[in-house]
Amino acid sequence: MKKYVKKCAGRVWLLIRWLFLAGLTGLVVGVLGGLFGRSITMVTDYRGSHPWMLYLLPLAGLVIVGMYKMDPYKTGTNRVLEGIQTGAYIPLRMAPLIVGSTVLTHAFGGSAGREGAALQLGGSISGTIGKWLKLGEYDHRIMIMSGMSAGFSALFGTPLTATVFAMEVTNVGIMQYAALVPCCVASLVAKEMAEFVGAHGEHFTLPSVAVFDWKNVTLVIILALCCAGVSILFCTVLHHTEHIYKKWIPNDWLRVLAGGCLVILMTKLLGTTDYLGAGMPVIELAMEGKVIAAAFLLKIVFTGVSLGSGFRGGEIVPSLFVGATFGCLFGQVTGMPPSLAAACGMTSVFCGVTNCPISSLLLSFELFGFSDMPFFLLSVCISYLESGYYGLYHSQKIFYSKTDMQVMNMNTKE
Repeated sequence: MKKYVKKCAGRVWLLIRWLFLAGLTGLVVGVLGGLFGRSITMVTDYRGSHPWMLYLLPLAGLVIVGMYKMDPYKTGTNRVLEGIQTGAYIPLRMAPLIVGSTVLTHAFGGSAGREGAALQLGGSISGTIGKWLKLGEYDHRIMIMSGMSAGFSALFGTPLTATVFAMEVTNVGIMQYAALVPCCVASLVAKEMAEFVGAHGEHFTLPSVAVFDWKNVTLVIILALCCAGVSILFCTVLHHTEHIYKKWIPNDWLRVLAGGCLVILMTKLLGTTDYLGAGMPVIELAMEGKVIAAAFLLKIVFTGVSLGSGFRGGEIVPSLFVGATFGCLFGQVTGMPPSLAAACGMTSVFCGVTNCPISSLLLSFELFGFSDMPFFLLSVCISYLESGYYGLYHSQKIFYSKTDMQVMNMNTKE
């Protein structure tokens, strides 16, 4: 009896401990992430009303390169994943570096997302808190995961997805459920704190519920297969563009200048700013069935040129843009409801580039509701299976095969 009581007391103490630590993480990261999200919105709106800012993009790139010259650890989202996998050191300086450089990228027109900054912000802050509190190795890794969840939740307003994403993205095929309560608490607190400082996530309303009949089922299967291919294309372009830049322009300063000038040139040739920044307005148009056919390809190119040359930001929001616009195009061509096709395309490409099917399914529910669940479920599962072993993050581990019950334990392809 005493042993049983002792075990119960130990579990209660563990719960209280993680409620405090994860709550603290969610509080700090939620406030900072919310302010960061608001700053991205503000600078994007300012750039929209002051088009001349685009011409300063190369100068902003030089500032970003100068900032990262002070970082000997070459930090990034891959470093956060390595911190969870191996306990690699995640410096606190990562937070101001990624926040400042991402704001500069968005302010002057680089094509990038914002979640990379959120994951790095959360990972560096929570990792530092764990270091200050002298947590053990495994608790320190859980703290980093809770910080990732908090950052994701603060930016997207999707605590359910954020909770699972941090556990799922590191090692594909393995979920560390020891982090479930910390990630959950951090996500919920971060969402509330982000909303407290005026930041709100994205949510969409699909016009009507589609009939789950043989025709729509056939179309969504084809769409998922295509989205798997698009996700491979997206990852390949992003990684290869970076390699090509480094091969032909080894100098960091010249490389970012070239990238900034290319973005300006492409924008002027196209006569539109739709592919600058995160592109959330275009995603909203895709939900209404109003995008041009080449939108998804153009966003891939703009994002590859921007991030490959040295500008900073995330890849997930661009992947949502690509998925939504491709899905909308698919709906326009095949007769599938464009809004539903855009929603399925968004979550399917997200799944393909992150290799996180459960997170992708939960994201579809939080963004679009539960009414079209069968379509989301089918498209996400097929995209996961058919997207191979490509991924946005080369430090991500594919632990189990997608097709067989066997251990792979390899990094994603580039």
